[in-house]
Amino acid sequence: MKVLVTGANGFVGKALGAQLLSRGDAVHAALRSHGASVAADRSFVVGPIGAATDWSAALHEVEVVVHLAARVHVMHETQTDPAALYRETNTIGTLKLAQDAAHAGVRRFVFVSTAKVHGEASATGKPFTETDAPAPGDAYSLSKFEAEEALRAFSKAQGMQVVIVRPPLVYGPGVKANFAALMRAVQRGLPLPLGAVNNLRSLVGLDNLVDFIITCTRHAAAANQTFLVSDGADVSTPGLIRAMAHAAGRPARLFPVPVGLLASLASLVGQRAAVDRLCGNLQLDISKAHGLLQWVPPQPLEAGLQSMLTGAVEC
Repeated sequence: MKVLVTGANGFVGKALGAQLLSRGDAVHAALRSHGASVAADRSFVVGPIGAATDWSAALHEVEVVVHLAARVHVMHETQTDPAALYRETNTIGTLKLAQDAAHAGVRRFVFVSTAKVHGEASATGKPFTETDAPAPGDAYSLSKFEAEEALRAFSKAQGMQVVIVRPPLVYGPGVKANFAALMRAVQRGLPLPLGAVNNLRSLVGLDNLVDFIITCTRHAAAANQTFLVSDGADVSTPGLIRAMAHAAGRPARLFPVPVGLLASLASLVGQRAAVDRLCGNLQLDISKAHGLLQWVPPQPLEAGLQSMLTGAVEC
């Protein structure tokens, strides 16, 4: 099978390309600029993603597209209208790729969206399911949801199969941002004021996500479906820190601070959103993936964290 992977030089894209190659698939890598390292048979520079992107060369003889490339969260936003940029890349650019793919004869389009289309937090004891009403809370998740809607309408009109995958936070070798910062703190033995947090969050290891995406490229029952995906075993923030510490061979240095006090202190320094994520619930029900595709996450959390440490890169 010949697969086009967009965002092929990214955190997920590199791992996906390598796994596809190991299974004997031919991989086309779509990149925004020259010089990126990828796992692929051929690479194509397509430039910025939007309404004018020309995908024709990259799509030659491709059977399946996996669309990972996106404008993601920008920590220190400098654009005057970031919502328009999210929509141009993540919504309009996705639909343009789907249109070009259908014209090229692609039979299946796998779109990696985000669990954040359901909102920032799930109610206690009520994991999100694919049928829950969407509630995107920022420009990024809204642009992804709008892309989902555009793809569904396009699929219905044109007949190309579309599969939508909604992952939560992804961890693994090369992870960056807040997850990497938390791991470094644990490795350094820093005391963390999160011992009083009582929550549950769904995560997905890189190997698990790649395995699920590959399942979605070829399983007949995945056609025109939307899936939530995770490791299948939710974890509290203190539990995650203890698992990180165990993987790193370090003690978990947790001490309890009331969550309300943590939130108040975080608000003073502009970090309220980060603390809300650490303290809140975000659970996903992946029973649809299990029942319809017979998919079981191949790697438990502990093994995923150990893999992350073994294959760690500078973040």
